[in-house]
Amino acid sequence: MDVMLAYDNSRNARIALGAVKSLLGPLKPTIILITVVEDVGSTTAGADDLFNAQFAEQKAGAEEAAAELAAAGFEAHVLMAEGDARKMILRAIEQRKPDLLVMARHSHKPDPGPFSFITRKLDALVEEFDHMTFGSVSAFLARRANCPLLIIPTHSE
Repeated sequence: MDVMLAYDNSRNARIALGAVKSLLGPLKPTIILITVVEDVGSTTAGADDLFNAQFAEQKAGAEEAAAELAAAGFEAHVLMAEGDARKMILRAIEQRKPDLLVMARHSHKPDPGPFSFITRKLDALVEEFDHMTFGSVSAFLARRANCPLLIIPTHSE
């Protein structure tokens, strides 16, 4: 059994990782962690640095999650993609043909950090516009993915 886990190293992704370990542990499926780095949206040199930093951070986080899964007895692989998360995850599903896609439901609870109060406000604006324009990633994939989709709730602590 192959399971694809959408993983961006966020609080919500870590909740989904824990759910995969507990729910699917007895089955020991192969886990494909897909992490998508989206373009920064600027042509400045600083944007390249920001993209590279985000890429390195997400890659390290996904590799750490894969190591955690391996320590728990799972076979795990990391798949890196660049672009729009909706399209890149859909493309990965079509190419890899997993038996199940697992992802966390979006929540407005930010990851902890010294500037979380600022990023929370900016993220809320961007997310609201993005959701009004395109819908959430999980809603998009629920309509288009050709495999079952398990959405893990993230609101409870």
